[in-house]
Order: sequence, then C-alpha cells, then structure tokens
Amino acid sequence: MAMQFVLASASPARRRLLQSVGIEPTISPSNFDESQIQERDPRLLVKTLARSKAETVAPQFDSVLIMGCDSVLLINGEIHGKPVNTEEAIARWQKMRGHVGELYTGHALIDLQQQHTLVRCQITRVYFANASDRQIEAYVATGEPLKCAGAFALEGKGGLFVEKLEGCHTNVIGLSLPLLRQMLSDLGYDITDFWL
Repeated sequence: MAMQFVLASASPARRRLLQSVGIEPTISPSNFDESQIQERDPRLLVKTLARSKAETVAPQFDSVLIMGCDSVLLINGEIHGKPVNTEEAIARWQKMRGHVGELYTGHALIDLQQQHTLVRCQITRVYFANASDRQIEAYVATGEPLKCAGAFALEGKGGLFVEKLEGCHTNVIGLSLPLLRQMLSDLGYDITDFWL
C-alpha cells in the first residue's frame, strides 16, 4: 500500500505532475497568507513560503509526508508571483517579452513520522519569446496568466511564448520531479513507496 503524500497546495498543475509519476496526493491547501513574508532574496523567499505552507497543514495529519511549494519569477531584477489583475499581467508580459528570467521554486517536505523537514530550491532559466502586443493581450484574455507565478503556464498556452529553458522543465510547471525524487531519497524513501 502506498504511503500517504499530502500536497499543501490547490495547484492543479502540481497535482497533475505528481499524478503523472504515480503519486495520488491528498490535497490540503494551506491558505497561508504569503504577505507575511517580506524577503528580497528569491531563493530564501520561496523556501520560506514552501516551508510555511507545509507547516500550516501539518497539524491536521499524523505519520504522513507533506509537501509545500512556492514559485516566483525573477526578471529584470524584480520578483514576481501571480499578477493581481489583467492590467498587471499585460504590463508584466510587455517587460518580459524577449528577455530571460529565472523561475525559483521552493520545495519543502515534512516527514511527520520521522519528525524531519527538508527545504530546497530549484532554479530554471526561462527565455521568453518577443510576443507582440496583440499576442500578449489575447493570452492574458484567456485568464491563464492570472493563475500562475510569473504570469505564464508552460504546460498551457503560455508555452507558445517560451523559446527555451535551461534546467528542470517540471520546475517551471510547479515542482521539480528530479528534486522531489532526491529529497525523498534523502529522507530514506524511494519514490516508488508513494506509487498507487
């Protein structure tokens, strides 16, 4: 029988990534107030947020593994999460087009059975296409950019406006599967322990 794996996130993309490798997570969104964390270093920011999300849901469970994640995009020296409205998404895309950004994802695993926590960060470089104003407005009108850190979904229509990636592509979707496998190993588990 597979061990219980809790995802402290409502992200459909993260859930689908886990399901694609045979893990059926229990979904327990943290509803953590991210505005509590004021950090200018993107690596520390995503690690702190990921850990906080996992720790927020931990009291609801016993003897399970809990994963919290958080992603931000660093581009032109600015840290970006999800845009708050269409105007912000359009303005952001007008700055992003033709540039290179770095997508940071914090990964936190809390093993309640062993009372151990691991927190890591994965970074992927994203090369954005030089999208036209018309393309940007049409993309933002789909609503997709309002649901994603960095205002784009690689696995959706936003993938049309990404020229290339350097690093882990699943990291850009929401969590790094290779990093997850390594973190599980560091805790003494095999990823197959969580297969259905």
